[in-house]
Amino acid sequence: MATVTENSLTLACQVNGADVEVQLPADDELTLLDVLRDYLGITSPKNGCQPQAQCGCCTILMDDKPVLSCAIKPVKAAGKSITTLEGLDEQHRQQIADSFVQCGGVQCGFCIPGMAMRGVGLCDKNPEPSREEIATALKPHLCRCTGYTQIVDSIEQYAKLRRGEKLPEPTAADLSGKVGTNLPRFTGHDAVLGDRKFIDDMTVPDMLYGAVRLTDHPRAKILSIDASRALDLAGVHRVVTAADVPGDPLVGLIAKDWPVFVGIGDVTRCTGDVIAGVVAENQRLARRAAELIDIEYEVLEPVTSPRAALEPDAPRVHPHLESNLLSKSSLKRGDIEEGFRNSAFIIEDSYVTQRIEHLFLEPEACLVIPTDERAGRSPAPTGSPNGAPTGVEDDPARSLFVYTQGQGVFDDQRQISSVLGIDPSRVQVELVSNGGAFGGKEDMSIQAQTALMAWLVGRPVKLTLTRPESFRIHPKRHPIELDYKVGCDSEGHITAVQARIIGDKGAYASVGAKVLERAGGHCTGPYRVPAVDMESLAVYTNNPPCGAMRGFGANQAAFAIEGLLDRLAEKVGIDAYDMRDRNILEPGEAFATGQILDKPFGLRKTLEAVREIYKSAPYAGIACGIKNVGIGNGMPDIGRAALTVEDEGTIHIRTGFTEMGQGLFTLCIQFAVEATGLPPEYFTVSTDTTLQLDCGQTTASRATVLAGNSIAAAGEMLKNALDGGKTLSQLVGQVYQGEWVCDYTSKLGYHVDKPGGPKTHLTYGFATQVAILDENGRLAKMVAAHDVGRVLNPVQLEGQMYGSLHMGIGYALTEDFQSDGGVIQAKKMNDCGVLRSHQMPEMELIFVEEPDPECPFGARGVGEIGLVPTAPAIAGALYKYDGVVRRSLPMSDSPAALAITKPQAMRNGRAK
Repeated sequence: MATVTENSLTLACQVNGADVEVQLPADDELTLLDVLRDYLGITSPKNGCQPQAQCGCCTILMDDKPVLSCAIKPVKAAGKSITTLEGLDEQHRQQIADSFVQCGGVQCGFCIPGMAMRGVGLCDKNPEPSREEIATALKPHLCRCTGYTQIVDSIEQYAKLRRGEKLPEPTAADLSGKVGTNLPRFTGHDAVLGDRKFIDDMTVPDMLYGAVRLTDHPRAKILSIDASRALDLAGVHRVVTAADVPGDPLVGLIAKDWPVFVGIGDVTRCTGDVIAGVVAENQRLARRAAELIDIEYEVLEPVTSPRAALEPDAPRVHPHLESNLLSKSSLKRGDIEEGFRNSAFIIEDSYVTQRIEHLFLEPEACLVIPTDERAGRSPAPTGSPNGAPTGVEDDPARSLFVYTQGQGVFDDQRQISSVLGIDPSRVQVELVSNGGAFGGKEDMSIQAQTALMAWLVGRPVKLTLTRPESFRIHPKRHPIELDYKVGCDSEGHITAVQARIIGDKGAYASVGAKVLERAGGHCTGPYRVPAVDMESLAVYTNNPPCGAMRGFGANQAAFAIEGLLDRLAEKVGIDAYDMRDRNILEPGEAFATGQILDKPFGLRKTLEAVREIYKSAPYAGIACGIKNVGIGNGMPDIGRAALTVEDEGTIHIRTGFTEMGQGLFTLCIQFAVEATGLPPEYFTVSTDTTLQLDCGQTTASRATVLAGNSIAAAGEMLKNALDGGKTLSQLVGQVYQGEWVCDYTSKLGYHVDKPGGPKTHLTYGFATQVAILDENGRLAKMVAAHDVGRVLNPVQLEGQMYGSLHMGIGYALTEDFQSDGGVIQAKKMNDCGVLRSHQMPEMELIFVEEPDPECPFGARGVGEIGLVPTAPAIAGALYKYDGVVRRSLPMSDSPAALAITKPQAMRNGRAK
C-alpha cells in the first residue's frame, strides 16, 4: 500500500520476499529504481538512462513480470512483489551466473544484470524459448560490448539448466588457465549478478553528492554567475566555479586546452562546458540546485563547419591560437604524378562519415575521498560556502583517494593534481572497472571537478552524470570528409592514391590530432600502393569534442578506399575479391607509411578464407582492413606490470591498463599462469597508482600486447625465485616488476623513401569481412576473418569480435549523432541509432593465427580492427544489390538500413 501526504510517501510492498515499508519524500522525479538503490541499498539494477527506460539496465520483476524500474513511480509499486537478482534463490543465482560466464555473455557487465533478470522472467513463463524468442524478449535492452549473440547463448543455456540439463564440464585445459584456454572471466559471476560494484553503486561514510551545471550555449561569453538560489536550498553545501580552482584551470591528454570550469569573462566552446558544480546532501538535491544557478551570457555565433573554420576571417574557437587548425599530417611516398600518368583508370570522389556516440552503458562517475595523513580520516570542512576562493593555505598532510572509471589512472592522477596545484603523490587513483568505454573515457570527464569539490568541502563526494550530460561532455567519433583520387592499371593494380582529409575536431584537442594522423596513415588500406600523397587536417569547431573511438580514424579511411576499389574493379572488369587479391600487402612490402611489413602476417589467409563465401553469394560485399597496434608514430609504447606476493596463496597483479569489458584482467591472469606455472586461482588483478606502473592510456589495441609482455617479464622473476627453492610463504611482500618498451617507431612521414623504410608501428591487425544481403536487400549475414596472431581466450575473443561487428553495422546503417548549430540533437539513447538484439544479422567468425614475434605468444591486439572493414563491406554489398554508390555514412536510405528502421514498410514493399 501507499500513503501519500503533502510532504511524503509511505511505500509498503514486498521486496525479495520480505515486507518493507519505506518513507519517501514527496518528489515527482523519484522512481522505483531510486527506491531500490538509494533507500534499500539494492544495486543490481543499474541506472543507465533514468528516466528514459531505453537501456534495460534497471530491469526487475514486479509481480513476476519484467519491468523497467527507472520509469515506474514508487506509488505504482505499492502492494506489489518486487524481485531483483539479490532475491533469487541460490540455485537460480548460480545457474544464471554460470550460464553467462561460460557462454561469454558478460563483458563490461553493466547491462548484464538487467538482461539476466529478463532471462529469468522469460524462462519463468517459457521454459524452452527459441533463440528468436530470446532475442525478441531482449528488445528493451541495449548492449554495446557483446553484439548480443553470446547473451542469447547464455539465456538459452540458463533455460537448459532450469530444465534439468547439466552445464558442460570445463576441460582440464580450461581449468589450467593457460593461454589459449577459456579461463572464466575474472569477477564474471559477480558482474552477472550485479554484485561487482561500479562507482555509482559505492557509498562511503559522510559522503556528499555532486552535480554539474553545463552551459546553455555552445559559444557564449559568461557575464555573471549567481548561485544564490542554489545556496538557499537546505542541504546544499557549496557551489564551485572556476574561481575556486587553485592550480591549472585546463586539462588535456596532449594539449591542455579544456577548462575544468568556464569562468566569468571566458567564452564557452561547446555545450558540454561546465560552468559550476554543486555539492549537496543527495544527488537529486545537487542536480536541482545546479539548475537554479543563474548565468548571464553574451551569446556568440558558433563555428560549426570545419571548412568554414579554416577561413582566415573565421572566429577562433581558441582565441589565443593563430587559427582553428589543430594539426596537419602529411605523407608523400613515390612519384604521385607518374603514378596517375601510368593509370588506365582513375576515380576522383568524396566520402563523408558521421559523428558517433560511444553509448557505453555506464554513465561517467567519480568518487573522491579526502584524507588526512595525521588523523587517518577526512579533514574538517574548509572554505567558503558561496563559491568564492577559500583563501585557506594548503596543508601538505591532506591528500585525495580517487575512484575513477577512466582509461588511464596515471593521466587522471597527473591532471587532478595539476588542477589542485599539489604533487601527484598526494593523489592516489584506483580504477573501478568501468561499464564500457571504447575510447570515450580516455579524456577527463568529471574527475577533476569531483576532486575539487571533495578538496574544498573536506568530505567524500560522488558525482554521476545523467545520460544527457554524458552525451554533451565526452568526445565522439570524428566526422570526417575524405577527398580521394585513386588510379590503377589495366589489370587492376593500384598505381597511386591521393587523399585530402578534414576532420571536425570539435571544441577541444583531446587526441584528435592523432586520430586524423591515423586516418591519414591508413588512407590506402592494407594495399600495395607505390605512390601516396596524403594530407590530413584536424580542425577546431564549436561542435561537440571528438576524440578516441574504436578504430581511431582507420574506420573512416577504410570506408573511402574500399568503396573506390569496388568501383575501380568494375572499370577493370573484375570482381571486388579479385581486385583485393591483386593488391593486398604481402610480407616484405611497404604499408602506406613506408613501413616494411617484415614480420609474418595472415592478411592473405583472411582473404582466401572468405573467397567461396563471397563468390557464391549474389549480393555480397567484401572489404579488407588494417589497424595499427600500439600508439607508435615516434611515441614510446610502454608496458609495466607488477606481481606482489601477498600470502602463500595470493599473488596480486597490478598494471597501469584499464579493464573496461574487453577481458584484459582475465588475460593478465592467463599470462601470469604461463609465466610462473602457478594455478589461476592464485591471482587477483587491479589497476591503481600504488606502484609506478604508468603505461599510458588503454587505447590503440595496445593493452593486451604490452601487459602480456610486461607480465611475462615480472613472472619470469618470480618463477626464478621459486625455481631457486623459495616458497610463496617465504616470498610474502616481494614485488616483481616487469617492463617492456617499444621505443623504436618513427613519426609519420619520416624516412619513407629510405632503404628499409620507417617503422611507424609495433605491429598491425589484419582482416577481411564479407557482408551478405538477401533478395530484399536486408543484411542477412556478416562473415569476419581476422588474423589475431594467437587466440588467447576463445570465448572472450569471440565476444570482442561480435561486439565489433555490432558497432560496425550500426556505424554503416543507423548510427548518427547529429549536431545543429553546435547543439546536440540526441536527447535519448534511442536517438543514437544503436542496434538491438532482434535487429542483428547472423555472424560468422574465422580466426587466422599468424603469430607476431614481438607480441605475447604472438597475439595481436584485436579491439579495434574488428569494425574497420565492416561499413565498406556493407556498402559493397549494397552497391552490388542496387548499383547505388553511397558516399556518406550512415547509409540510412539503403534497403539494409530500412529493413532495420522501417521493417513493416519493407515487408509491405513500400520502402525501396
